[in-house]
Amino acid sequence: MTYLHQIDPIAFSIGPVDVHWYGVMYLLGFAAAWWLGNRRIAAGRLPGVNSEGFSDLLFYSMVGVVLGGRIGYILFYATGAFLENPAMLLRVWEGGMSFHGGLIGVLVACLWWSRKHRTHFFDTMDFVAPLVPLGLGFGRLGNFIGAELWGKHTDGSWGVVFPTSLPAELAQLSPQALRTMHASGALDAYARHPSQLYQAALEGVVLFVVLWMVSMRPRARYLVSGLFALLYGVFRFAVEFVRMPDNGIYLAWDWFTRGQLLSIPLVVLGVWLIWRSRSAPVLQPVLPASKENS
Repeated sequence: MTYLHQIDPIAFSIGPVDVHWYGVMYLLGFAAAWWLGNRRIAAGRLPGVNSEGFSDLLFYSMVGVVLGGRIGYILFYATGAFLENPAMLLRVWEGGMSFHGGLIGVLVACLWWSRKHRTHFFDTMDFVAPLVPLGLGFGRLGNFIGAELWGKHTDGSWGVVFPTSLPAELAQLSPQALRTMHASGALDAYARHPSQLYQAALEGVVLFVVLWMVSMRPRARYLVSGLFALLYGVFRFAVEFVRMPDNGIYLAWDWFTRGQLLSIPLVVLGVWLIWRSRSAPVLQPVLPASKENS
């Protein structure tokens, strides 16, 4: 069974401004991180940091993920398009974000915040890591709604038909005409893997459950960050086998993508951090002063 994707990427409009689902998903991701993070702060999981300090951390991380994600996308996948139209750098609401670039942006933001608050960098990262997956999941849902980053073709018996992936002569047809063709089975040959949903399940749900459960009690420094890097790298590398490369070009062997190349260092880093955690100290919770005195 195949599904014809005809979801409107615009969630709602305010006057002349269209608000895309992709942007709404980003807001949901940040809201989830704020709520979960404040729960952990109230439990003293980042000693010496109160809700105001966490709000600063979240703000810097938001700036880092947006700037890093967009710049990373331009550098890794769309340099040519950027040189032709530099204004595309600012059109974040249209999609086009790189996880690996966003990760670098978050690392820089967390490093700066950690130095400012005299907190060990990896204590900060171990705290932040479980807050990230839900945002990744929401982002992948935004990719699906926006009909971008779709997967490779299935055998036609199942999958999702994305109008944006159809040949030009079909993509220009009206929505009603496409529905009629789909009902007759004429579009089944164009069905693709909904790789965005695979990533939402793995990078969003599974990664969140694992990291949240592991970090429910204090763990050795580096462990949670290492699990995040390892699992994300493995999940991303695996899904790339059924996902079209972002720039449409394989780096080697007609299957090796840039996403897989960028994920290998994450896997190596994750293994190294987990190994290093075996002899690392455990950060014990310290309740905020207001709770201790109540």
